Formats: sequence, C-alpha cells, structure tokens
Amino acid sequence: MAYPVAMETPPALPPEVWERTPPEAQTSIRALEACLETWASMAHAFQEQVCTLQELLNQTSQNASRPPSSDPSQHGRPRRPRSHRRRGGQPGHPGHTRTLIPVEEVDEVVVIKPEQCPHCHAPLAGADPQPWRPQVIEMPPITPVVTEYQWPQLGCATCGEVPRAPWPAGVPSGTYGPRGQATGALYTGAYRLSKRTTQQMMDAVCGVPLRVGTISQLAQAITAAVATPVEEAHTYVHEHAVAHLDETSWRQGGKRAWLWGAVTRWVTVFVVRMSRGGSVARELLGEQFAGILVTDRYSAYTWYPVRWRQVCWAHVLRDCEAMRDRGGRSEAIGDALLVQAHQMFAWWHRVREGTRQRSGFRSYMSPLRREVERLLEAGSRWGVPKTAGTGRDILKRCEALWTFVQVAGVEPTKNTAERAIRPGVLWRKGSFGTQSAEGSRFVESMLTVVATLQQQQRNVLEYLPAACAAALRGEAAPSLLPESDQKSQAAA
Repeated sequence: MAYPVAMETPPALPPEVWERTPPEAQTSIRALEACLETWASMAHAFQEQVCTLQELLNQTSQNASRPPSSDPSQHGRPRRPRSHRRRGGQPGHPGHTRTLIPVEEVDEVVVIKPEQCPHCHAPLAGADPQPWRPQVIEMPPITPVVTEYQWPQLGCATCGEVPRAPWPAGVPSGTYGPRGQATGALYTGAYRLSKRTTQQMMDAVCGVPLRVGTISQLAQAITAAVATPVEEAHTYVHEHAVAHLDETSWRQGGKRAWLWGAVTRWVTVFVVRMSRGGSVARELLGEQFAGILVTDRYSAYTWYPVRWRQVCWAHVLRDCEAMRDRGGRSEAIGDALLVQAHQMFAWWHRVREGTRQRSGFRSYMSPLRREVERLLEAGSRWGVPKTAGTGRDILKRCEALWTFVQVAGVEPTKNTAERAIRPGVLWRKGSFGTQSAEGSRFVESMLTVVATLQQQQRNVLEYLPAACAAALRGEAAPSLLPESDQKSQAAA
C-alpha cells in the first residue's frame, strides 16, 4: 500500500536522534506523519460538514427563509402558564360590529309594534323615534336565467339563397354568458378551487351544469378578455415611485418555473417565467423604472442601483437569529445586531402610527446606523465563516438598508410583496402549478386582477362579467388602474 509522503514535514525527533535513525525508519515515520496530516484535514472537513448539517437541522422560520409550517413540532417545549382571562375580547378592546344598511336601501321593513302593555294590558300608542333595528340578511335561491336564441333559415324566392340573420352583437356564441364565465373563472382563479370542485359548486350553488373540460375554455376566454387591462397594469408599475418585488417557485408542464410579483400602492402584477434571473425583474419593472425597489438580497436584483433600493430588514433579522444560534463569538454579534434592529423597528412603528416625527426619527437613526455597520464589519472579520460571509454580503448593500429612513412611503421590509404572492403559493400547493403556458397566462391574469381590485376595494364579480361582456361586444374592457389615473390618461 502506498502512503503519501510529506517531504517538507520537519522531524518530530531531536536532530541527533533523527540522524541515528535508519533510513527505512525515517521513511516510515514520514509516511505516518503524512497520514496524520491527511486524517487531520479530513477530520476538519468532516467537522465543518457536521456543523453545516446541524445548522440546516436547526433552521426555522425565525432564522432562515422557511415557512412557519416547516417549523419542528412544539410539543417538546414548555407551555406558558395558563391565563385566567376569559376567551374573546378583553375589557377596553374596541368592538367590531356590522354597519346597518340604511332603511331606504333594505328590501323590506317589518315593524313589530306592541299593541298593549304586557304587565297591565293597557293599550299602547305613539311611536319610537329610535327603534331597535336588527337586520337579517338572507340569500335568495340562485336560479340561472336561460335564454334560447332561435336562428332560422329562410329561403329567398328571388335568388334561391337560404340565409340566416346576423348574430346579435354582445351575445355569446357558447353556452355561458359573461357572469357564468366570470363565476367559473373566479372559483378556480381567485378561490383556488379545483376544476372538479368548481364543477360541483356551479351545479350545487348556482344551478348551472358545467363540464370539467369547459372550465379550461372559460379560463382562456377570461384571459383574452382582461389582456389589455393587465397590460396597462404592467405599464403602470413601470412608472410608479415605489415597487416591491418577490418571487416563488412554480411548476409549468412538469418543469421548474417561478411566479414573480410586483406590488405598487394601487396595482399588483404577476408573471410566470421559466427563469429566476434578473431579466424577469427587468421585464416587470421596465427599462425606464426610476423608483425605489424594495426586495431581499437575492442576486437577481443586483443590476439595480443600490442607492435606489431598500433591502428587506425581515431577512436581516433572520440572518441575525442564525448568527446567534451558531454560538460563540457569532452569538455575541447576533445578539447585538438584534438589539439594534428591535430598537429601530420600535421607533419606525411610532413614525408609521404618527406618534413620532420623521425628522426626530432620522436623528435617532444616525448613531444606530453607525453601530449596526460597526457590528457587521466586526462580524465579517471574525473567524466564523458563515457569519463573516453574511456580514460581507449585507455590507455590500449597506446603503440600501436605510432608504426608508430618508424617503417617505418606503417600508423597511418587503412583507407587502410576500403577502401579495401568498395566494400564488397556496395555488401552487393545491394544483402543483400549471400544465401549459396558456394555464400560466390564466394564473398571471387572475392573480393580477384579483390583487389589484382588492387594493382598490373594487368588486371582482362586477369587474369580470363587465370585461367578458365588453369582449363580446368588441369593446375595451374596464381598466384596472385607479380612477384618478384613468382620468389623467383620458385627459392626456
């Protein structure tokens, strides 16, 4: 068996003893020393691998980008002492009750007026100026309206032709009208029901018979009907002052893809692409985008200038938690960074609530910023490789940590984008993605329409039938832009 020989290894024996050692023994000793060095390097590599695996095993939603559902079971943790308070709202908690519908807008008013006193049986007269007004909301039975179009052919006695009358404008050529199309698409595209469950809902709730294969046809019709408003929404994002971006994994035709989302104040848009690269971010934002970009530290966003970015502090908090969990000197750095970050968020929440002026917030943040950057510099020089790497990575984009301090309307986290893309994550979990590019276009369109209408507090079941009806008439679908922007575009 051949052993590696380290010729430069100094002898472990004193020189006079080494000189008296036979050459064969010297060769064996050098071989053994080389083996020890090899085993030492292997042990060091194994130790690093064990530390890496242990860190992966200890990852949770608090110290890594993982969903809370992946956290380990809580059964082994000690329970908090049981509270003696009753369940429900506590004293002083503001109540939330349903607002009464005005009397003139209700369908029927029933006056339950007493005729005599229940105690002495004397007749009662007069009126109560402020009666108690409980209102009962009832759902009427849903009965579909079926219209039959009879299209006869009549022969011409003059030329012998047998023509039909032209098909009326706005009348669908298929079986379902605009509201039927919109409802079927809404069940699958907004409420994430499967096609078979959608079929059952349409039959049981709406009384509309529907085949599973027809649902895909309705999806294509909806995608075509809202294509122009969705394109306008993408252009609106290009011109906005602040945009939040996020991406999540997707499946298209059994292949790996990604669902991207861009969120502005009034409009949210989505695309499904086979790439997770920066080209998709450029597509979403447009080449002329000049606003503030709020993202995490993913490399797909490095093409955008750091001075116009805001890096997500929620991800920085998770990195600090991971530093603390490594123990040793890394734990000290993580603890110190978490103290500074929690103080920053406490001040920021007061600014957002209006109880602290932004000018005072900026003055308080100056020493905090210096301390955070000092801690990151120290962590990047210490001997914990992962902590040092994280510190260097954050310092590369250090300027983007503090944009929200100077620019009003910018949040320190990208939680807005993560909340917006959450319905897409649930859609992926329930349907395992899409089978074709056409299916992905339906996902993009429905997520864009539903999220944007929710931001503007508009009714999606009013918008979709209007878009389908406009498509049947050959007219433009209603815009997804806010009303103020629609007016400015019309004026221009």
